[in-house]
Amino acid sequence: MRKTKLINSEVSYTISKMGHTDSLTIGDCGLPIPDGVNRIDLALKYGVPTFLETLDTVLEELYVEEIVIAEEIVEKNNKIYNEILKRFENINIIMVSHEEFKTMTKESKAVVRTGECTPYANIILKSGVVF
Repeated sequence: MRKTKLINSEVSYTISKMGHTDSLTIGDCGLPIPDGVNRIDLALKYGVPTFLETLDTVLEELYVEEIVIAEEIVEKNNKIYNEILKRFENINIIMVSHEEFKTMTKESKAVVRTGECTPYANIILKSGVVF
């Protein structure tokens, strides 16, 4: 068995295939997933798993150099926004409109759907290199 906490084979496989600047989206249960983008559906019921649990687990495997979030999160979900800031203190943070964010998910290798039920709890993670 794996030594890290990430045991979901689809998420692990997707991360293993990512190269520099490839992106992975983690979204709440309401984020629309574009046709043609791999959907990794972790949602079990409302609130399970949470956005932050999923993000923290993915961050144990994926080196991130930049993130994209919707600017609406600042006002509409300040709690999650502040938690994101704690995790990415030295990372470039790009803020776009939610509409632009949804368009950008088309470029993701996959969208991981969580059970999160709070507004704008979505993030695009852009992979970096470890060397």
